[in-house]
Amino acid sequence: MSEQELAKDLGPLAALTIGVGTMIGAGIFVLPGPAVARVGPLVAVAFVLGGAIALLTALSASELGTAMPKAGGAYYYINHALGPLFGSIAGWANWMGLAFASAFYMYGFGQYVGEFLSVPGVEIGLLSLPPAKVIALFGAGFFVAVNYVGAKETGRLQNIIVVTLVLILAGFTLVGTFNADLSTLRPIAPFGYSPLLPTTGLIFVSFLGFVQITSVAEEIKDPGRNLPRAVIGSVLIVTVIYALVLVVLLAVVETPVVANNETAVVDVARMLAGPAGAALLLFGGLLATASSANASILASSRINFAMGRDGIVTAWLNEVHERFATPYRSIAVTGLFILVFIVFGDVETLATAGSVLHLLIYGLLNVALIVMREVNPPTYQPDYEVPLYPFTPVVGAIVSFALIGFIEPIVILLSVAFVVFAVLWYFFYARERSKTTGVASTALRRLQAGPETTQTAAPTPDGGTYRVLVPLAHPDHVDDLMTLGGAIGKANEGTVVAVHIVTVPDQTSLSYAAEHTEKFDLATGDTLDRAEAKADELGVDVETHTIFSHRAFEEVFDAARTHDADTVVMGWGKSEHGSPGRAESAIDELAHDLPADFLVLKDRGLDNSRILVPTAGGPDSDLSAVVARILADEYGSRVSLLHVAEDEETGQEFLEGWARSHDLEDAERIVRVDADIESAIKEEAEDATLLIVGATEKGLLSRLVRGSLVMDVLDEVSCSVLLAETKSERSFWRRLLG
Repeated sequence: MSEQELAKDLGPLAALTIGVGTMIGAGIFVLPGPAVARVGPLVAVAFVLGGAIALLTALSASELGTAMPKAGGAYYYINHALGPLFGSIAGWANWMGLAFASAFYMYGFGQYVGEFLSVPGVEIGLLSLPPAKVIALFGAGFFVAVNYVGAKETGRLQNIIVVTLVLILAGFTLVGTFNADLSTLRPIAPFGYSPLLPTTGLIFVSFLGFVQITSVAEEIKDPGRNLPRAVIGSVLIVTVIYALVLVVLLAVVETPVVANNETAVVDVARMLAGPAGAALLLFGGLLATASSANASILASSRINFAMGRDGIVTAWLNEVHERFATPYRSIAVTGLFILVFIVFGDVETLATAGSVLHLLIYGLLNVALIVMREVNPPTYQPDYEVPLYPFTPVVGAIVSFALIGFIEPIVILLSVAFVVFAVLWYFFYARERSKTTGVASTALRRLQAGPETTQTAAPTPDGGTYRVLVPLAHPDHVDDLMTLGGAIGKANEGTVVAVHIVTVPDQTSLSYAAEHTEKFDLATGDTLDRAEAKADELGVDVETHTIFSHRAFEEVFDAARTHDADTVVMGWGKSEHGSPGRAESAIDELAHDLPADFLVLKDRGLDNSRILVPTAGGPDSDLSAVVARILADEYGSRVSLLHVAEDEETGQEFLEGWARSHDLEDAERIVRVDADIESAIKEEAEDATLLIVGATEKGLLSRLVRGSLVMDVLDEVSCSVLLAETKSERSFWRRLLG
């Protein structure tokens, strides 16, 4: 049986943008108006205070995340440490808190759309829906539908949105700085200091995103290092941005211009840079509110998965759609809550409800850290530890719970109702079904039962031999790819690592997919069984792995790094992935060195009997020669070498020396004089069954503009083509320009 792996899809930037992207939304584009109306220029201090409270919890979340990189994030930590009763409270609070926040983001989205699109309000009996709510309802329906069908590439799109938003706000701050008049900031507290904490409670919804990073901790590369950086870094970044933007905003215009202004940043941008500036900030507002709402809807589905896994909610809720592979029921129910909240809530109610429920979670999360530290179970081994323990989590818990007391009583009562519901839910539903017990209660039982046993650490792979990674996507190509990979592994006395990558929608956690493989991929068993059978036939050692990932093509390169592959043998994908003539995609080519030698097969029915190797002496043709030698020794292939030269004598001299240095003296040598290289390859390939051609050394820009020899001949020959690309280290500029 193959081993199962959850892919580490998220690098440090992607993890950081999850937090920043969720936070830098409606908070800075919608809340300045009502917040300034309450507290005046002191609003910047309210945002800094909110950031400081969030930072205390971010430190605790970082330690818990590196110790327990599991799907579910804050809910999982609280449930694991304090038990299912508190897990029920945290789960429901997290779920409803995200729904309130999504409704708030969509309301802000409606206000911004209303700046350029005239939409009539709706009257239904006693119910009156202003234009912003009508737009919000349509927007929420759209984003729920997007998550329902599991749109691809949402993660990469989120990165682009976040970078764009940061650039827009940075530009706004820079331009505003040159037009600032600090006298407009005085008096800094026109309404006194008493509204400061209630205002901090209002705007705290702007700091909800960082904990969402921990909910995908199991998918972050090197979580011990990258998770704390992303969690703490995202809080610091958005706090600085909020403070700077607000100071500039109130230093450019008088306070009354901003107070109760739904789109204050747009109006101020219009004063600073005319219609173009207003349009840019309007665009930023739309991006921010939309991306925050989308990220919150996506995160809520992860919370439900974790609750369902622990028996807190029914498994029915997490049923995966047969076609889209998404938790459609969970997303649909979340969407229904969001629509109801939009209909009956206003901006401040929605914002403060999201704040209260998350403050409750943050307080419990700090308590969970204290429990884990004090009980110190053997499996609790964080790579990052909270500084100044226990001061930091104790203060974090106190200030989180205390800030709730400064929020509107009606919102507190609403939140208390949710907590009571969660407690009742535990006693009447989850108590009998819960599959977990808290570390705290387990520790008490162990104290009564005596010393506990020591757990044995899992064995680690040796990784000391030559390893050939063979990604397998379809059973029809297993034999041909394993034939190539097996020959290379056998020649190097190594191991073939056959991997099957199962692509999972962003809305579905990888751990859930691993536990329900049959719902996501039916070919895994057959594909890897055939790979094992082929390896036995070839007489080469084999490992098989199933990798669950939110990506497909890009995961191949991470798998090569994870499994210490020396060579990767893979099939030719359907798309050109933006980097013609090379194995990796355009982004990977620019961002990383190739982690291993790559052989990419355009399979037209593998036949090793007659192999053609064109060479001009480049480094990738060295790999072509190695592969040709291996296939000739294993299968008795006839190898022909092709070189295009200015004259016959020079060509033969080069080819003779090249064949000798590559152990191919027995190969046929073909010299074409003054011929077009592409035409020569196509003509000589007519008698070949396999063409092995080296990857181009041209830079990405050159290939995008002028094309690539490999791509030119790929579709012109009738035989299979094997692209050979060696592991190499090239500078960024060499990758780009050649």
